[in-house]
Amino acid sequence: MVNQLEKMRHSCSHVLAAAVLTLYPKAKLGIGPAIENGFYYDFDLPRPISEKHLEKIAALMDQIIKKKIPFKKEEVLIKKAREIFKNQPFKLELINDLAKEGVKKVSLYWTGDPSTGSGQVFVDLCAGPHVTNTSKIGPFKLLSIAGAYWRGDEKKEMLTRIYGACFPTQKQLDDHLKLQEEAKKRDHRKIGRQLDLFSFHPEAPGDIFWHPRGLILLHQLYEYWREEHLKAGYVEVRTPVILTKEIWDKSGHTTFFIDKMYKVLTPDAKKWNMAIKPMNCDGNILIYKNRQHSYKEFPLRMGELGVVHRYETSGEVHGIIRLREFTQDDAHIFCTPEQVKEELKAVMALCFKFYKTFDLELDHLELSTRPEKSIGSDEIWEKAEITLTQALKEEKVPYKINKGEGAFYGPKIDFHLRDSLGRTWQCATIQLDFAQPENFDLTYITKEGKKERPVMIHRVVFGSVERFLGILIEQCDGAFPVWLSPVQAIVVPITDKHNQYGQKIVDQLREEKVRVELDDRNETASAKIRDAELQKIPYMLVVGDKEVKGKKVNVRVRGERVLGSLSLEKFLKLFKEDVAKKRQV
Repeated sequence: MVNQLEKMRHSCSHVLAAAVLTLYPKAKLGIGPAIENGFYYDFDLPRPISEKHLEKIAALMDQIIKKKIPFKKEEVLIKKAREIFKNQPFKLELINDLAKEGVKKVSLYWTGDPSTGSGQVFVDLCAGPHVTNTSKIGPFKLLSIAGAYWRGDEKKEMLTRIYGACFPTQKQLDDHLKLQEEAKKRDHRKIGRQLDLFSFHPEAPGDIFWHPRGLILLHQLYEYWREEHLKAGYVEVRTPVILTKEIWDKSGHTTFFIDKMYKVLTPDAKKWNMAIKPMNCDGNILIYKNRQHSYKEFPLRMGELGVVHRYETSGEVHGIIRLREFTQDDAHIFCTPEQVKEELKAVMALCFKFYKTFDLELDHLELSTRPEKSIGSDEIWEKAEITLTQALKEEKVPYKINKGEGAFYGPKIDFHLRDSLGRTWQCATIQLDFAQPENFDLTYITKEGKKERPVMIHRVVFGSVERFLGILIEQCDGAFPVWLSPVQAIVVPITDKHNQYGQKIVDQLREEKVRVELDDRNETASAKIRDAELQKIPYMLVVGDKEVKGKKVNVRVRGERVLGSLSLEKFLKLFKEDVAKKRQV
């Protein structure tokens, strides 16, 4: 059901389209939905526009809103709709698609009263609903312009998308805009450049080049993942990146996921016969099938930090948040039907433990049910959905139903996290799969000596490790906790004559596995400290005459906090506590 806020934002998108059409009568209209925090509308414009044009468009929108123009719904026959939108090719395409589906009438929304022509400024092909009149639209602001392919298809026309924010009160809008400004400052791509973590190059569109410091971050996440999964009873595996087409046919990926898959043509073949894996599950299944398993081995928890490739369109790619090549922290749990519920609960507990470590709060869980395109019987799907629901209820975890958004092989639970800016991110996924064990004829020997099908649980905790790191960069504004920081400490000699002592401190710290650097540039100590603050290094160890004489270091903490003169042993004790407790300084 559409709530009042969504109605307001959708109505604002219609007013935006009305204003653009008034200013640019030859504009061709795409679509204009309500989205989180606002709205957008897509246009094919007769000439390019930039953000400097948004003020003029917004001024005209204000005039329309103040006139209290009503929104009126009308249902018309397909023939009449084609006549109304005869000069709007994108609308005609939508109308013709509906006609092919057997639709006889379509819904229009007029900004104005079509029966009298009074106040009539705009008509759109739209199912609604809308607010009663334009005066019910709250404060808004046009934010930005972007390119967007028509219907998300990069083979189709590139349209101009205008984004806006809309809220019930001016304070809510102002608060949102402040948050947006803070988000821009924390953009992981910007911080990645500042901290020299990674770069992007047109020679590998949609992919990432990891620099030494960024790779340290990625590897620290890998190691934490390995530590916690070892404690939780998982074994780690590794599977090939390229597998035969037949295996993807068998799992259903070539039917349901082919648009995202990279096809491979080997030199000895005439047509594509292999594919780069978009998921790790098929490889893990092949490992399982390598030998017969017994109930005594269950639950068998098989984890893989597997590099996968998915072809995301250029409009979908976003920094390291959404890449074409990324590492998925997959695990596949093979268990008996009786073990399923407890395994689901254990995975949820593991997810909560991870997110607590990174100070990410749970916003909500979503239970996604069977999509239109799926495999498996109704009975299997019903059983799977009931099991997930029971696990959630027994753990007393609030959740929402996301109807029809499950994986093609099973329903799933998605974890949506809230960061320090109040934004939500979908990370962990737990998918219950009764279908693939059937597809691949997976069995285990029961206590009675019979062969039965195992249940398969697919799950990720980070999701994409790169995406999780992007979220984390923005969450902590690049100021990572000590255990995670690429450079944990920097030694700052006051003058060149202190460089030798500084190098000795560096050597001793490296023996203790501290990631430490020496800043021996011909700069003042204050300039070196300022640069270390900009690089968000947790500890700065200043050394001068007093430190050399007393065999100590003068410890400064990120954020301009001074701990003063400490022996190296005392600093190491403090440092190791920070690392062990994974705490922020």
